[in-house]
Amino acid sequence: MAIDRRRFVSAALVVGASLSVPVAGIAQTAGREFMVLNPAQLTENPAKIEVLEFFSYGCPHCGDFNPLLTQWAAKLPADVVLRKVPVSFGRAAWGNAARLFYALEVTGDLKRLEADVFKAIHQQRTNLFDEKTIREWVTARGVDAKKFNDAFASFGVQSKVRRGDQMAQAHRIEGVPALIIDGRFQIATLGFEQQLAVADKLIERVRAEKAGKK
Repeated sequence: MAIDRRRFVSAALVVGASLSVPVAGIAQTAGREFMVLNPAQLTENPAKIEVLEFFSYGCPHCGDFNPLLTQWAAKLPADVVLRKVPVSFGRAAWGNAARLFYALEVTGDLKRLEADVFKAIHQQRTNLFDEKTIREWVTARGVDAKKFNDAFASFGVQSKVRRGDQMAQAHRIEGVPALIIDGRFQIATLGFEQQLAVADKLIERVRAEKAGKK
């Protein structure tokens, strides 16, 4: 899960311990279940309640979290949107993985292949951090080679990677996966199911606060 909030370094210990806590017993407690971001960050669409997931294909815990997050996102109400932001933390390999994400987004193959990317890296040990290997891998899976290569090398994709890292710094992200609710709350290092339960409660809180301001 993380890098300094001990997600990535000691995630196995954190997850193993926290999954034993019943999800129903979670309380919304600042400092335990979430942290308040100060200053709050602007969201892309103020009309929606935005959930950001900062992640990397290079993070095995992001791969473990992805199926649960995908199932959860499929049931989100119309006023909530999930945005995924790949980060590099200054690592060239993770930067290439972020470019892979955005290039697949351009070609329209992201939803179809995202789970396969995690599987290739963490189960099949495919080096999807190397540009040549990336290109060969996506082409073998039916992605339009020219369209992908153009996107992968494009200024637009590289700009998105830089922007993702800037967003991670602005949101004070120290490790992945990390969930941010509406630019205001960062969910703490908990078991995956607990993180999503806390996300649901914070979404309800944001929705109620927005309704009260109308």
